Amino acid sequence: MDRIQNERCPIAIKSDLTVYALSDASGETAENVARAAAMQFCGCPIRLVRLPRVVGPQQLHNLFKVISQADPAVLVFTMVDPDLRRQVHLEASALAIRAIDVLGAPIAAISLALNVEPRLEAGLLHKEGELYFKRMEAIEFAIQYDDCKDPRGLLLAEVILIGVSRCSKTPICMYLAQNRGLRTANVPILKDVPPPPELFEVPPGRIVGLSIQPTVLHRIRIARLHALGLTESANYVNLENIKLENEYAKNIFRRLRCPVVDVTNKAIEETASEILEITNRKETFV
Repeated sequence: MDRIQNERCPIAIKSDLTVYALSDASGETAENVARAAAMQFCGCPIRLVRLPRVVGPQQLHNLFKVISQADPAVLVFTMVDPDLRRQVHLEASALAIRAIDVLGAPIAAISLALNVEPRLEAGLLHKEGELYFKRMEAIEFAIQYDDCKDPRGLLLAEVILIGVSRCSKTPICMYLAQNRGLRTANVPILKDVPPPPELFEVPPGRIVGLSIQPTVLHRIRIARLHALGLTESANYVNLENIKLENEYAKNIFRRLRCPVVDVTNKAIEETASEILEITNRKETFV
């Protein structure tokens, strides 16, 4: 059980809302959706309860006895088994519980678009298999070649991110590794310091430059130093110096003829999506 609290709720609430994340697999997807929705309600008293690995109608019926005791309650569920999904709708309707089917509509839409029947197998997203191990290897690769620790890794990487300090190179690399299984590396651009020669040997289409507005980068660097308990280093947080760093980075981007993504005020996921489009990396489901 988890409690979502961000800030004070703008209205008086008599009792906690309980949001149940129900699934015939791990329940992680349902919980993530429920959590993302709950975070929109500025600290109102919300309890989040995960109910994973429902394997049969009797177990599901028993869980509804528990769910019905919470008032108010919302149910967010991911059921691949069509019989269990149907039962959820029927029991929720009978008890007047609001139920949100996270997978039903997307599965149906994709099935209609492809004219292919779904596998209807629970837990495929998290099953250990070829894709799982590929992602684990990609994470290890990203750690090994983070911050250009070993320039030889640049020739092995599928995606290489370059940019000035604190423009989110490492978290984006980790996101691409963990979520897409891509071998990623990154190279910091330091003013007046030539990039490693290996960078210029990388085949076209693998390098992406990251840019960021100087004023935003200035705030990020100051916050970073404060978080570490360090005093403000003159050059590192000096706005004029940051502008010079950005100009030097732009020159490197031009020399490499690489595409550039502006990361200013963007979420990691949003930037990663742009990078995937630019590098034409498509995920195949097998």
